[in-house]
Amino acid sequence: MKAESRRRMRVCVAVTAALVVAIVLVIVILAFTVFKAKRPVTAVDSVSVRDMDMSLDIARLRVNLNVSLDVHISVTNPNKVGFRYSDSTALLNYRGQLIGEAPIPAGRISSGGTAAMNLTLTIMADRLLSTSQLFSDVTSGSLPLNTWIRISGRVSILGFIKVRVISTTSCDFSLSISNRTIEDKVCHYKTKL
Repeated sequence: MKAESRRRMRVCVAVTAALVVAIVLVIVILAFTVFKAKRPVTAVDSVSVRDMDMSLDIARLRVNLNVSLDVHISVTNPNKVGFRYSDSTALLNYRGQLIGEAPIPAGRISSGGTAAMNLTLTIMADRLLSTSQLFSDVTSGSLPLNTWIRISGRVSILGFIKVRVISTTSCDFSLSISNRTIEDKVCHYKTKL
């Protein structure tokens, strides 16, 4: 009887161990295939002029400028689980110099969902006016600008595997001074785990 009881105990332990190994293998396979972390995609849908006041002081070779841009972006989460991102910032640059920024508050995007965000970038006139090329750009009728957006966050797979993902978008465009429109917009998207 004792030998039979030991044998049953061994079989029970072996079956339990085999089940645990099988469950762990299924979880690992799912984590690296179906639930594999994918990068979110940030896209700049549109850039438009919200407000623009400009005057040219030819006697002093000076430009007085106040510009606000509306930037509409969307962030798409291609993952089978939610994506939680932290506070981020959208930057506005003129010839490599930071001239404006807008906060992007932290949030969460559900599985396969897309979050639309509307940002207002206001040019910091003091930074822009200190640039030596501004007068020639204004007289030519076009300001070359760039927006740069970086969103970083985490994707939680099966509740315990956390993968950090980052998505950046850079858009070059020209602000036409005469008709107050955005022209020649070209965007570059980059994502990484």
